[in-house]
Amino acid sequence: MSWGIDLWDQFDNLDKHTQWGIDFLDRYAKFVKERLEIEQAYAKQLRNLVKKYCPKRSKDDEPRFTSCISFYSILNELNDYAGQREVVAEEMGHKVYGELMKYSQDLKCERKHHLQEGRKAQQYLDHCWKQMDSSKKKFERECKEAEKCQLLYERLDNDINATKSEVEKAKAQLYLRTHMADESKNEYAAQLQTFNREQWKHFNSAIPQIFKNLQDMDQQRTVKLGETYRSFAEVERRVVPIISKCLEGMVSAGKAVDERKDSTIVVESFKSGFEPPGDFPFEDFSQNIQRTGSDGTIGTPKNEGGKPDPKHSISKAKNKLWLFGKKPKAPTLEDFSHLPPEQRRKKLQQRIEELNKELQKEVDQRDALNKMKDVYEKNPQMGDPSSLQPKISETMCTMERLRSEIHKNESWLSEVEGKQSSRSDRRPSADVNHHAPHGRESPEGSYTDDPSQEHRSPPQPDPHEFDDEFDDDDPLPAIGHCKALYAFDGANEGTLVMKEDEVLYVIEEDKGDGWTRARKQSGEEGYVPSSYVDITLEKNSKGAVTYI
Repeated sequence: MSWGIDLWDQFDNLDKHTQWGIDFLDRYAKFVKERLEIEQAYAKQLRNLVKKYCPKRSKDDEPRFTSCISFYSILNELNDYAGQREVVAEEMGHKVYGELMKYSQDLKCERKHHLQEGRKAQQYLDHCWKQMDSSKKKFERECKEAEKCQLLYERLDNDINATKSEVEKAKAQLYLRTHMADESKNEYAAQLQTFNREQWKHFNSAIPQIFKNLQDMDQQRTVKLGETYRSFAEVERRVVPIISKCLEGMVSAGKAVDERKDSTIVVESFKSGFEPPGDFPFEDFSQNIQRTGSDGTIGTPKNEGGKPDPKHSISKAKNKLWLFGKKPKAPTLEDFSHLPPEQRRKKLQQRIEELNKELQKEVDQRDALNKMKDVYEKNPQMGDPSSLQPKISETMCTMERLRSEIHKNESWLSEVEGKQSSRSDRRPSADVNHHAPHGRESPEGSYTDDPSQEHRSPPQPDPHEFDDEFDDDDPLPAIGHCKALYAFDGANEGTLVMKEDEVLYVIEEDKGDGWTRARKQSGEEGYVPSSYVDITLEKNSKGAVTYI
């Protein structure tokens, strides 16, 4: 089927049809644009959702539970999925929408060109027809004038009264009009021949070619639409494998959830290492009541060691109840002695591993600097070996500091592990710590059966030891001063309340238990955590008082 042959007379309809085709192309391009905008918005919302539920976390807050790890894995996969939606939007914008808009502009220009050629051909044919019609009317007019002249000549020629001159004049006029009519006839014939020739060319050559160009243009538009339809689907198909991997990753994350492992992590995270509390001793308050032998009451068990120590029982009960109630908030100490043994051991092991990694980095850096120094010594033109010495010295100092820290933490770790092994070898009885201070909490509020274990608190040989020391008429001399780095509530017995940046006198150094004895300028004395203060000891004389 050819538009030029079958639709030779449908110029206006073809004009409308090609315009509709371009409008349809633009409509599809608008659809693609809205689709890629939806993809972009969807990807953005997914990324915001992932960001909302995957906040920044410190290293200590990293999830260890399999359920948490799986959830964050799902968030990562979802983030990758959002990236693929962005790829879809980008490919649609570049390969589909962009191509459609460019092709639409070219199509409009091409259609305009073909229609202009068709209109020009039509205008030329109309011009030829007007010339032919004008010559035709002129020929008709000249023939009528010649007929009039012929009638006049015949009438005068038959009139006996007409003069010869009148007859001759009418004859000459007839001859002139006849000649003009013949010329008009010839001109009309020529114009008619020209018009017929141009009309044949118009409907058999010019218009068919123009319409054929319009038909090719419209068919190419249809082909382009089909190609963009396929490209539209191919863009989606290309990301399907990656999206499938994202979904498979989510499924794998779901399968990786292990309830037993999570339960084990809970135990490892919160296990204190303490032994369960022992049985409470029976406190017989009826021992002073005289009973007769005939009394049928059942005798109460007696404590083999004599009278029960209600003070001991009450204080022990108070300590035991901390296992099930809310413990007082304890400050964080350098040796983690504020933590239960098991948690303290894990923290110390973690710190030792971190220090070893830092030490290894410093060792590598030292070796690299030494190698560079050797190269400089052998090749002085490459650099000055002495310029590396300050950096090498600094690295050596850092290594010594790290070794000291590792040794200190290993000592604390050995202490914890020794206590745990000794505790596992025995089960505390009801008389454990019978002679220890009772009803006494450690400054950090942690539960202990023995003040010398689990947490180094201020030396407390007697419940009223601090009162006796602080009421002494001869107070201890100051051996230095300290500045509070943090506020300390001093809620426990024997401790001293201090505010941040407060300056205190140091009257007794830390003896390795993590506590320093200090005195306020008001004269109040007590123990403060050594890690909470910046201590400066006097060098002039031991025990000399220096006012700050």
